[in-house]
Amino acid sequence: MEINPEFTGKQTDAIKQLLDNSTRQILYGGSAGGGKSWVGASWLIMMCLKYKGTRYLMGRSKLDALKKTTLLTFFEVCSAWGIKANVHYKYNAQSNVITFFNDSSIILKDLFLYPSDRNFDSLGSLEITGAFIDEANQITEKAKNVVASRIRYKLDEYDLIPKLFMSCNPAKNWVYTEFYKPSVNSTIKEGFSFIPALVTDNKFISKHYEEQLRTLDIVSQQRLLFGNWEYDDSDDILIEYDAILRTFDNKVNEGNRFITCDVARFGKDKSVVMLWNGLTVVSIKTFDTNTITQLGEYIMDLQQTNGVNLQNIMVDDDGVGGGLVDMLRCKGFVNNSKALKGENYQNLKTQCYYKMSSMINKGQVAIRCKDSILKNTIIQELEQVKRTKIDADTKLSMLAKDKVKDLLGRSPDYSDALAMRFYYEIRTNTGIYNIL
Repeated sequence: MEINPEFTGKQTDAIKQLLDNSTRQILYGGSAGGGKSWVGASWLIMMCLKYKGTRYLMGRSKLDALKKTTLLTFFEVCSAWGIKANVHYKYNAQSNVITFFNDSSIILKDLFLYPSDRNFDSLGSLEITGAFIDEANQITEKAKNVVASRIRYKLDEYDLIPKLFMSCNPAKNWVYTEFYKPSVNSTIKEGFSFIPALVTDNKFISKHYEEQLRTLDIVSQQRLLFGNWEYDDSDDILIEYDAILRTFDNKVNEGNRFITCDVARFGKDKSVVMLWNGLTVVSIKTFDTNTITQLGEYIMDLQQTNGVNLQNIMVDDDGVGGGLVDMLRCKGFVNNSKALKGENYQNLKTQCYYKMSSMINKGQVAIRCKDSILKNTIIQELEQVKRTKIDADTKLSMLAKDKVKDLLGRSPDYSDALAMRFYYEIRTNTGIYNIL
């Protein structure tokens, strides 16, 4: 198939990889306005026209945004190539399906992680030939993996391989750890590819667009104008991103054993139990649904098996957690209680989060976690540990839990369980709390 001569530079590189028979997952990421969505829409059109009866997914975090952005780019590509609506293809706004004259189709999909569909069961019966996910940094890695697992339709018939194309602007989440960083370090997985994007790659961009990007704040300029993946927005972020990643490889001295537990509020969220050896998390247990009795029995068994001192068990005392504290007769963590030692923090929870952030940044904390989904969940939560009211002459504060929930689409249960452990570090300043 001839590559359209309107593609330039990195766009051509992307198209070549999309049409080869070896690259399975491609991330085209960097500056805004680099023509990334144009490439994705172009590839879907090429494939639909060449391979009769094939089926593709065009996805984004929210369907409304997909229709207002990526779909419009699809229409622009069709117009530029003389592909006419109601002649060569039809778009059904009710079913969100584009159908071509040769029975090939593109399905528009919402890929947001909704609490009611955490396993993306809505994609369970889907069979597709390939997929394009726009602004991939706005979805979870699990959503990406589920989409990739559905790419199998008519591949053997046309001698094709599963192909997933993604676009994004720089972000410090799974797109960074799975594509950008391994590409820089030459350790990217076989069949994976990262293509950097710059606004200058798109010769058709308005001459005013770059000027508009230069009016943004410094961090936004670095990301959206210069395509800088190592941007620094440390004015509000408490934990350095690279320090978060190192936490899963750190080796720290062993010490006394501790158990921390964040309890689900009245059946909502998750209950999380962590076992610590010194400042290393050695096991994490998640309860999606549970009774206080079940949770208490698990913790008591964990305590006895690992020889944990009763005073080294810390349980969230807010809400229904109070019943578990009474049952275990252990330490209760009251989030809004006063900071220890009269220190200048909004409350105890904030104080513990600041202490945890400092020690993670210094490489003094380790988390043993082999589950990639759980690991990414913890990374996402630690990324949202941010200070607020930086310029105000008030007690040190952090981003409220409700706002974190809005950003993540869920409660930060794991980071809350992590933070409780640092009560003991603050109380003693010895690094390890021991009951004599």
